[in-house]
Amino acid sequence: MPFMLRVASKGDARNILKIYSSYVTKTCISFEETPPSIFEMERRIEQSLPTFPWIVAVSENKLLGYAYATAFRSRAAYQWSVETSVYLDPEYFQKGFGMKLYRTLIQILKNQGFFSAYAGIALPNPSSIRLHEKLGFLPKGIYTRAGFKLNQWVDISWWQLELQDGKKFKKPLPTKPLMELKNLSHILNQFVP
Repeated sequence: MPFMLRVASKGDARNILKIYSSYVTKTCISFEETPPSIFEMERRIEQSLPTFPWIVAVSENKLLGYAYATAFRSRAAYQWSVETSVYLDPEYFQKGFGMKLYRTLIQILKNQGFFSAYAGIALPNPSSIRLHEKLGFLPKGIYTRAGFKLNQWVDISWWQLELQDGKKFKKPLPTKPLMELKNLSHILNQFVP
């Protein structure tokens, strides 16, 4: 199936929300219990984009999935670390779109100068664990009973991917804003057939 990857925009919020809402209402993958409003999703995209990537996979004007990064924590010393997520329309599971979205996201983050990517996986989720393992993430620990959703306690497995060799840097350079990457269009097309 031909598709393209591009940076998300505020106009994608409705389709992103359509995908995300089923994760919120039917699974423990997201710890939100109520889907955000369209205005909240627009705000999340707009607020993140100057610094952190949101990318979408689109085929024939249909949004297949999306991946994004957010700040790992708010304190200054964490500024080189991000938390990553990927969500797919269930119709496109197991077709390689999650891998392509995530690889592209990781490449963008490397080019921006981020050093570590972290992912929290609500357990059990063997397909997400396989995806993260294939991408080189390493397990770092489990927070037991981290949340209670859908009448059950949910453990979170934390994973880390080093994006740069931190030992080579006495002091890291500031990260680059997303839209200042000169090779962004090349990265977006790198993993597309």
